[in-house]
Amino acid sequence: MTAAVRSDSPPSRRGTSTASAAGSGGPSVLVLAGLFAIFLGLPIITLIARAILDGSLVQIAGTSPVLAALALSLTTTAVSVVLTVAIGLPLALVLARRTFRGKWFVEALVDIPIVLPPAVAGLALLLVFGRRGLLSAPLQVAGLDIAFTTIAVILAQTFVSAPFFVRAARAGIAGVDRDLEDAARVDGANERQVFRTMTVPLAGATLAAGLVMSWARALGEFGATIMFAGNVEGRTQTLPLVVYSEFQAGDLDASIAAAAILVLAALGVLFSVRVFHWGRVLDLRSVS
Repeated sequence: MTAAVRSDSPPSRRGTSTASAAGSGGPSVLVLAGLFAIFLGLPIITLIARAILDGSLVQIAGTSPVLAALALSLTTTAVSVVLTVAIGLPLALVLARRTFRGKWFVEALVDIPIVLPPAVAGLALLLVFGRRGLLSAPLQVAGLDIAFTTIAVILAQTFVSAPFFVRAARAGIAGVDRDLEDAARVDGANERQVFRTMTVPLAGATLAAGLVMSWARALGEFGATIMFAGNVEGRTQTLPLVVYSEFQAGDLDASIAAAAILVLAALGVLFSVRVFHWGRVLDLRSVS
């Protein structure tokens, strides 16, 4: 009887192995997956390796244009993140909790900047906030000149990055248990207290993930910025614009070093998203 049991064991293991291979798609699928992963990863790895091995990352990262662009990028993205939370969180709350006529249109407006070419976004902003734009008259009365200034950089970054936070915040708030909020109301908490002490903490991980992704998108913004804010060193030239400018000027090493800084920042963001288990914000199904 023992021998019979032993003779049955190998087929069982083989069956499990076969089922596992079938579930993963077989060798051909694995080869194609590996080739595509190499296609995606090899350029990034090559870029970082080139910047580190030839010393350009250390040498050029400390130059005045790169430092100025990095400082401007960090400052403008910090302001854009504050604006994103201030105007995006109320919108996310409305989309998550209320049903109203035309809601689909508002949701589409939130999603459009994600799929819109950045250059088109910059042109659209210029047509509204430019010197001959839709709001040029009231802006001139207020003494504001937005286009091709640092303010334009912030607006461009906010326009293209805020939807990432709004989508994540909408998903996080919609996932909060309403019974817990109702219990807080029964205990005497008003709506503001319920939101601050219950909704935000319970949706905190998703809100944080959306904020990080929004900041990363703002840091890498290029097309809308150059169309709406221009490329003026010290005033509107962010780090992505340094990559473009140095490449156009023929200084490939400086362009590679600046690009490597951006790639490392992006990798840091994605790493933190995974480490803190914020992966839900990367899943578009969570906000559908």
